[in-house]
Amino acid sequence: MSEKIRFDSLPLSEGIQEAVKEMGFEFASPIQSEAIPYVLEGRDVIGQAQTGTGKTAAFGIPMIEHIVPFEKFVQAIILCPTRELAVQVSEEMKKLAKYTKGVWVTTVYGGDSIDRQIKSLKAGANIVVGTPGRVIDLIERRALKLQQASMIVLDEADEMLDMGFREDIESILQEMPNERQTVLFSATMSKPILGLTSRYLTDPKLVKVVKNEITNVNIEQLYFDVKGRAKMEVTTRLIDFYALKLMLIFCNQKKRVDEVVEDLVSRGYAAEGLHGDLRQSQRTQVMNRFRNGNVCILVATDVAARGLDVDNVDAVINYDIPLDEEYYVHRIGRTGRAGKFGKAFTLVVGSERNRLREIMNYTKVKIDKGVIPSFTDVVGIKKGMFIERVAATINEGDLEVFSDSLENLQHAGFSTEQIVAALVKMNMGIQKNEFGDENLEGEFERQSRKFGREERGGGFRDRDSRGGERRGGGRFDRESRGGYGDRGGDRGGRFERGSDRGSGPRGPRVDREGKPYKTDENMVRMFVNIGFNEKISPSNIVGAFAGETGIPGNVLGQIQIENKHTYVDVPKEYANQVIDKMVGAQIKGKRVLVEIAKPV
Repeated sequence: MSEKIRFDSLPLSEGIQEAVKEMGFEFASPIQSEAIPYVLEGRDVIGQAQTGTGKTAAFGIPMIEHIVPFEKFVQAIILCPTRELAVQVSEEMKKLAKYTKGVWVTTVYGGDSIDRQIKSLKAGANIVVGTPGRVIDLIERRALKLQQASMIVLDEADEMLDMGFREDIESILQEMPNERQTVLFSATMSKPILGLTSRYLTDPKLVKVVKNEITNVNIEQLYFDVKGRAKMEVTTRLIDFYALKLMLIFCNQKKRVDEVVEDLVSRGYAAEGLHGDLRQSQRTQVMNRFRNGNVCILVATDVAARGLDVDNVDAVINYDIPLDEEYYVHRIGRTGRAGKFGKAFTLVVGSERNRLREIMNYTKVKIDKGVIPSFTDVVGIKKGMFIERVAATINEGDLEVFSDSLENLQHAGFSTEQIVAALVKMNMGIQKNEFGDENLEGEFERQSRKFGREERGGGFRDRDSRGGERRGGGRFDRESRGGYGDRGGDRGGRFERGSDRGSGPRGPRVDREGKPYKTDENMVRMFVNIGFNEKISPSNIVGAFAGETGIPGNVLGQIQIENKHTYVDVPKEYANQVIDKMVGAQIKGKRVLVEIAKPV
């Protein structure tokens, strides 16, 4: 749909129109223009759209219009993969419902007081936004009743399936009346998604936003080939050279987030971190400081990526190249929003260029190579800004009280040139360090030029003509690090035993050569006190760990299910978080004990 549609031309109530106007929306986004009329009609809808397209309003506005006001029972539910996204969606829904009396929204998710959430439900919420694990828990406690609910939205359904929530989603759908409206939004249309839609949606209308509309509009994308040890220096040079005011820096691990924040703060930048180890109250405080501009740099993991909703982000910096092509799309979707322009910078070290090629092939967008600003470039930019500020201060006047400062310094033996240079240096707060005049470009790029290799325009092809798995990066790398492998079907490739079809004890874990399996040194083996006897499947384990702890399901390693217990490999940086958050948690209605497995 090429023609823009004004919100005031849509058949919406006065309350919604007033809320939309207050939120600064004049024209509906493409996904809103396509989806809102169909959802208002009561049709089942499949929306193919990613973060940053305005999909919350696409389903939220019609949902609020369908609510019977002042009726204190659940009439609609929105399922989200993470607590961050659930909180974000809930806040957006409350803004949309601000001028519609009798509509109450509540949020439920793991990691927060379930008693408080139960109290909120009893108070009479008619729209519930929640994560699948906590919704199931509340249903089992009979605190959440969906028998009268007439509408359900599955937001970012592909992510929920990827995290192992399929069984929970189906259980929730079965709690609802057969005559209901089901709306599903997903960034991809994978086989599991199509299977879900064919089973639970009736004659759905498909609306979609083309991928390159998201990854290419209003966003300048560049990559920088850098030395690994120079990442921080390059990052700060980019911040200074482009005069970035508000930015997101993404890292792949929680530990790296903490390291980057520490380095930035030590260099004088106002930075804070956001990752799964923070309590919800801490996360809220960090996000509020970022939104208010008190913190100009937010360093985050992909766990938090889907819960970030700030319109004025100048740039996104991929400090670590993302482990998944889809994560790249979600990351850069945080900038270039609300009609503004943004920048997306990716730091690439050596063979990581293989992963960069996969991202380009996936997004169908060529990411150009950027030139790393030199120390002299940064100083030049800062000098210009300083001169502008000095000129503005002189024009303001009222300088008499300071006018003798120059004379006093000259009497101390300093020349006018020395005094001005010192003041400029003090004001800029920049010092030449060990990287000052060094070439920070990575060895890989320099060797490419030495031997006459250069990029060929457009997409990139894998050089391995033999087919099969590639060892240069991408999905094979993720599997070898203990992450997930093949995404097909029910993700059986992640688990050594091949899904959960068998029964009975499996015996010691073995590798592909039949030798006893050893946990990766970066992983911690966890013991869970339930197994095949409780009819546990890998998706139950992944869903519970992801839903209760907030960590992404795809970071979990090998899962070995025995008759009475299960072993799960968890990245070291998440081990304490898993143990803390899983206290009192339930899997398939059974309270579980999770602890570090004893050595065999």
